[in-house]
Amino acid sequence: MTNDERGSVRCLIVIPCLNEAEHIEGVIENLGGALDDLDAQIVVADGGSTDGTRAIVARIATANPKVSLLDNPKRIQSAAVNGAVAACGNDCDYLIRIDAHGDYPRDYCQILVEEACVTDADSVVVGMQTVGFGRFQKATALAQNSKLGNGGSRHRTGAASHWTDHGHHALMRISAFRQIGGYDETFQHNEDAELDFRLNKAGYRIWMTDKTSMVYYPRTRVIPLFRQYFGYGRGRARNILKHRAWPSLRQMIPLAVAPVTAGALLAVMNWAAVIPFFAWAGACIAHGAWLAVGQRNPYGPLAALSAMVMHLAWSAGFWRELLAPRRPEPAYAQRREIAR
Repeated sequence: MTNDERGSVRCLIVIPCLNEAEHIEGVIENLGGALDDLDAQIVVADGGSTDGTRAIVARIATANPKVSLLDNPKRIQSAAVNGAVAACGNDCDYLIRIDAHGDYPRDYCQILVEEACVTDADSVVVGMQTVGFGRFQKATALAQNSKLGNGGSRHRTGAASHWTDHGHHALMRISAFRQIGGYDETFQHNEDAELDFRLNKAGYRIWMTDKTSMVYYPRTRVIPLFRQYFGYGRGRARNILKHRAWPSLRQMIPLAVAPVTAGALLAVMNWAAVIPFFAWAGACIAHGAWLAVGQRNPYGPLAALSAMVMHLAWSAGFWRELLAPRRPEPAYAQRREIAR
C-alpha cells in the first residue's frame, strides 16, 4: 500500500485517558508517523484527570492542530470512544482505539489500515503482550502471558492472522461502529467483547492480524489487580445476561474458583470440603514452578499468586453480577448520539 493510498483513508485515533501524565506525551509522540502517513487526527478523551495530563495534551494540541482534547464526563472508556466518534467521527473511515497505558510500534496505525484495506474487514484486532518492571508487575505479566493467566486466548498467544469473533480492539470501520450503536456505556468492563458480539450478529467481519501488536503494562499491586479482574468477571456475566452468550470452556473453568474457595470454609465441618480448593491452588503453584523451571524465570512462583488473584477475582465478580437482583437496563441513550 503506497503512502498516497494510505493518505486517502481518513482515520480518527481515540485515546481514552484518565490520569496518564506519565505516559500520554510518549504515546502521542509515538503516533506522529500515523499523522504524517494517514489523513488522521488524534482525540484524547479525558475523564477528568487531575495529575497534569490535561495540561500536557493542551500544550501538544496548541503546537499540533491534528491533536485535540475532549472532555469525557462519564469517565469510562466506552463513553470516551463513543463521545469522540459522535464529536469528531463525521467523514472518517476508520476508528483506531489506543490505550494510554500501552506501547505501540511506530507503524501500528499504518499497518492496521493496510490490513483493513487488504482484507476488507470491518474490524481489525491485535495480539497483546504484557510486560512488567517491578517484581509483582513482572510476575503478573508472566502469568498473563501464560495459559495459567490467559487460558489460551488466541489474541494473547501470538496466533497467526485469522478471522475471529473477538480480540483486542484496534481498528473499526466507523460506519459499522455507528450502525450497531457503538459501545454499550452500561458496561464498565468487557465493553469490547460485548460490542464484538453485536458486530458478529450483524454480519460484520473481524480480522486478527499478526503483523502488529501492542504492549500492555499490568497492575503493580494486588488490590488494584483484584479490582480489575473483579470488574472483568462482572462484565462477562453482564454479557451473558444481555445476549445469552455463554462463555467458552476456558472461561467456564475459572468460574468454579470463588465457590470452591467459599466451600473451603466448610472444612470445619468436613475436611473433604477443602480438597477442591487445594486442587486448584496446587495446580496454580505447580504451573508457577513449571514456569520457573521450564522457562528459567524466577518470577514463576509469584506468577502463581498473581494468577490465583486473577482467577478468584474474575470468578467472584462473575457470580456477584449473575446473582445480584436485576434492575431494568437503561435505554441505549448513546446510540442516537453516535449515529449523528
